[in-house]
Amino acid sequence: MYFVYGDGGTGKTSLVKQFRGHKIVFSFDLSANVLIGDKDTDLMVLERSDVPVIQKQVQGMIWRVIDKGDYDVVVLDNVTALQNLALENIDNAAKDNRQNYQKLQLWFRQLSQFLRESGKTVYATAHQIDLGDGHFEADMNQKTFNAFTSMFDLVGRIYLKDGQRMIDLDPESGDHAKNRIDERKLVKADELIPQLHEIKPTETKTKKEA
Repeated sequence: MYFVYGDGGTGKTSLVKQFRGHKIVFSFDLSANVLIGDKDTDLMVLERSDVPVIQKQVQGMIWRVIDKGDYDVVVLDNVTALQNLALENIDNAAKDNRQNYQKLQLWFRQLSQFLRESGKTVYATAHQIDLGDGHFEADMNQKTFNAFTSMFDLVGRIYLKDGQRMIDLDPESGDHAKNRIDERKLVKADELIPQLHEIKPTETKTKKEA
């Protein structure tokens, strides 16, 4: 499971093209135009009538897609937009802001767990917030972000430097990041999904049986 956040125009959505297999993209901010025409990618764009019941619609659509078994990769683009739509619905249903955020966190945790248990490759994107002093984080409620990404193997920030798109995977950089897939801490965006022989997997130590 992969989660990449960053500024608009840094190429978060276009990273979908690196994933192998038949892909379904759930577009929540209408930014998936770069994928139109890709023969192995289908787009699912929510209609205005879906907004008042966004949580139910998203859960239902993802469940049907996974149950049908036609896709290898499930993409959520952009989770910042999905969070805002879901929170608006929750706010309209209740006026206790603290309780509303708890409901939001629970829904995203359940969504992430369902995606994890599906066994599909999952890729999600989000916008970023500039915290100043060269630090950034995903544009999501902090606890909601933690609840959602706890199931993800890789979290990284995409950015442009000297004309090159890079993804920071180093948790010690001060930004939201982790990489449980391999040992890389910084990668070129075009090499996020490398050939299997190109990377060194993270070593897993096992105890010998007594």
